[in-house]
Amino acid sequence: MSILSLQSLSLDYAEAGTRQKRRVLDGINLHIASDEFVIVIGRSGSGKTSLLNLAAGFTEPSEGRVSVDGKEIDGPGADRAVVFQDDALYPWLSAVGNVAFPLKLQGIARAERQSHAEELLAKVGLEGAGHKNIWELSGGMRQRVGIARALASGPRFLLLDEPLGALDALTRSRMQKFLLEVWAGSKTSALLITHSIDEALLLATRVIVLAPNPGRIVADVRTEFGKALLDGKSVKEIKMFAAFKSLHDELTALIHGDEEEIAA
Repeated sequence: MSILSLQSLSLDYAEAGTRQKRRVLDGINLHIASDEFVIVIGRSGSGKTSLLNLAAGFTEPSEGRVSVDGKEIDGPGADRAVVFQDDALYPWLSAVGNVAFPLKLQGIARAERQSHAEELLAKVGLEGAGHKNIWELSGGMRQRVGIARALASGPRFLLLDEPLGALDALTRSRMQKFLLEVWAGSKTSALLITHSIDEALLLATRVIVLAPNPGRIVADVRTEFGKALLDGKSVKEIKMFAAFKSLHDELTALIHGDEEEIAA
């Protein structure tokens, strides 16, 4: 079992036009095992994306360390694949060309990478769509291609920065279950950033709540609603569970409670 660890992690950003620094994240301790779907939620400004960028190796911490299986990371790596809100696909490549691109960088022969890319597209529900141009695909289909591309190099951790945020409500609902199925089938650990409490509860095995100024962990809650979704329960049924409503209220109070006090 692999473990992605963020230990005593803090991050400072320089204030524009000054020599002063602003603390964005403070004292983050988070360990993510390879069988977990961890979702981070919090208000804007709580450092959610900064936390993901640290885990991905895009940003260096001001204090603390990020490690995989005890080995400190020194930048991005094939063990951690990232999916962004903007699908970030290459428009000059076909769907299968996008998925095969990481395999090309690894020096894998054309026929082998083509075959593997087609298999991954089938796994994400796009069998037979490999020849399509990116501009011919809907938003949900493009995100599926992006996820297939992220899985191409066999990462141990899938890092997703609000991957469904730009989708319409119906497509987003469908993609939520799809993400859960991909996670369950790939045995890849997932770390997902979202603003949606509903989305966090429906998908996560653990929900991490960040409070802002500076970003810090104020709750680490285990959930099992995703299992009910995979077992065939509808989203409507799950949202009617007393436990779902109770936890939704608890998380809402944690995230927005101080806003309500200020407004009062």
